[in-house]
Amino acid sequence: MSGPAVVIEDLTFRYPDGTIALDGICLQVQKGECVAIIGPNGAGKSTLLLHLNGILRGQGRILVEGMELNRGTLMAIRRTVGLVFQDPDDQLFLPTCLEDVAFGPLNEGLSWDEALARAREALDAVGMAHAADRSPHQLSMGQRKRVALATVLAMRPSILAFDEPSAGLDPAARRQLMRLIRILPQTRILATHDLAMVEEICSRTVILNAGRVTAVGPTDRILADTDLLLRYHLEPPGYRP
Repeated sequence: MSGPAVVIEDLTFRYPDGTIALDGICLQVQKGECVAIIGPNGAGKSTLLLHLNGILRGQGRILVEGMELNRGTLMAIRRTVGLVFQDPDDQLFLPTCLEDVAFGPLNEGLSWDEALARAREALDAVGMAHAADRSPHQLSMGQRKRVALATVLAMRPSILAFDEPSAGLDPAARRQLMRLIRILPQTRILATHDLAMVEEICSRTVILNAGRVTAVGPTDRILADTDLLLRYHLEPPGYRP
């Protein structure tokens, strides 16, 4: 299928108290791209990710792999867009890692053997095959994040959306996760404060502020504009005031 992976047109979302979280967002993400969404706390980054597979629904238009998001396409889009949450414990809840990763495929109607094969394949892809029979709660934060990613990969999405992927990781675990995200073949969208990670793995960067896109461009150009970043309470890698 030709065309962009994601198209967002004039997306607006208000919380029940009337607060505007997204205000006329327009954005395209091309297939295979690794795109960063950066901005201060409260900018709308996580809210935007939750719209990509219909967990939240605002006004506007979203197309995913050419499918317009609506009630009729919701299940297909949820199979297409895999969300990886900031806290892996939001995605891990079964006694073993293997069961957690097999859960999605089983709910898609795969047989037990097929689901286990998918789960083992996904755990191997993130370097966690050795932990298949362990409880997720026995693992480090970095290991749990990789198992949470495996739960998403087992569904074979073509788009991955990460919410603060490096949050809470020590330097070694962060580096390991960065290497993994870099080599994944899917379209990748990262909402993050980690501009050093953005610099290394994202080809394009979007700045979000107060629910609006305020800048879009190649990552090297965005991160080189110190005045632009400081305007939105962001600091480029290596910045010294």
